[in-house]
Amino acid sequence: MSHELRGVILNYRLGIKNQRPKECLLYFPKVKNAGEAARLIGRKVVWRKNGVKIIGKIVSLHGRKGVVRARFRKGVPGQALGESVYIIG
Repeated sequence: MSHELRGVILNYRLGIKNQRPKECLLYFPKVKNAGEAARLIGRKVVWRKNGVKIIGKIVSLHGRKGVVRARFRKGVPGQALGESVYIIG
């Protein structure tokens, strides 16, 4: 995997009656399965837009196809869905 790995915010973590804007599902195109995605757990990610920077941490896997769950320090705005995140640490 490259040093600067780029991913996409898929959606918030959803429940039956709740959505949690501090937790998002992330997809990294270069990661193909859960084994590769497991190596990302604990790494920090950042979403940047117009000077706003929100930092989060990958906390667990979501399924078997390489999607991971990240918990951000602040809630991620709806405009961030579908946009890029970068691994910083």
